Amino acid sequence: MIKLMKTKENRIVPIAEIEKGCWVNVSNPDPDELKTLSMNLNIPLDFFTDSLDIDERSRIETENHTIFFLLRVPSFNKGNVDVPYTTLPVGIILSNDIIVTVCTSDIGEILDLFNSRIKNISTENRNRFILHLFLRTAFLYLKYLKDINKKSAEVETELQKSMKNEALIKLLNIEKSLVFFTTSLRANDLMMERLQKIKGFNLNEDDQDLLEDVIVDNKQAIEMANIYSNILSGMMDAFASVISNNLNIVMKFLTSVTIILMLPTLVASIYGMNVNLPFQHSPHAFFITIGISLLLSIAGVLIFLKNRWF
Repeated sequence: MIKLMKTKENRIVPIAEIEKGCWVNVSNPDPDELKTLSMNLNIPLDFFTDSLDIDERSRIETENHTIFFLLRVPSFNKGNVDVPYTTLPVGIILSNDIIVTVCTSDIGEILDLFNSRIKNISTENRNRFILHLFLRTAFLYLKYLKDINKKSAEVETELQKSMKNEALIKLLNIEKSLVFFTTSLRANDLMMERLQKIKGFNLNEDDQDLLEDVIVDNKQAIEMANIYSNILSGMMDAFASVISNNLNIVMKFLTSVTIILMLPTLVASIYGMNVNLPFQHSPHAFFITIGISLLLSIAGVLIFLKNRWF
């Protein structure tokens, strides 16, 4: 899908044709659309295809006065119960006085760019527009990291009560999201640090201040992701040890019970043999063997209790 937009009266509105200062928002395009855009806008086709590769890392490239930014943005997928928080690559292309964004999803909806609370965002000021994309990306990372922290706290409470493997698997999936976030945030940070050295991307004083804010927020997100990941790893190790210890306690108890029950079984087995045995002609032989079994069992229980083997 291709949407043409432009800022008018401080609002991003659709337009009919590509014009100077517009924004071409490309989401989940087919190969024919990519080829047509590449030819009409004189943009290398690789810039479009790389933006749709889920494994591409953040970077900056320049070719024929065209600047290509690859930014990884956070994404929340409600349909993915296991790992709902992931990251997506977004290609941002500056060419011929227009802005082109390419992603498998609608970047405007992901970053909530159509929200009226976003001020001073204009498609005609390309540098400022891109910096706002970076700022919204850093904001979403911080927001989703807080949500992940809340979710991990809920799973921790559940794990304390259940001590089952399902809760540990949930924590593992949360840790996967943190790994995705950490890797993408670090790549974004390197890309933003290099941004100031790119020719053709001149920043005024206000833009420099905005870029510094973006870098600070991005570094804060990196620190939060690292902290949450370390806490989660320690939590998983601790609860895995607790679950393993509980299993050892259960196995220890069952083993002790088995040994205790083996004593009367031994007596019954001996008196079940077809040989001459003591008390076999006594009318009280049954009660005597039962008594011996009980005495051995009681003695075994007392020995286990004394040595704390239960």
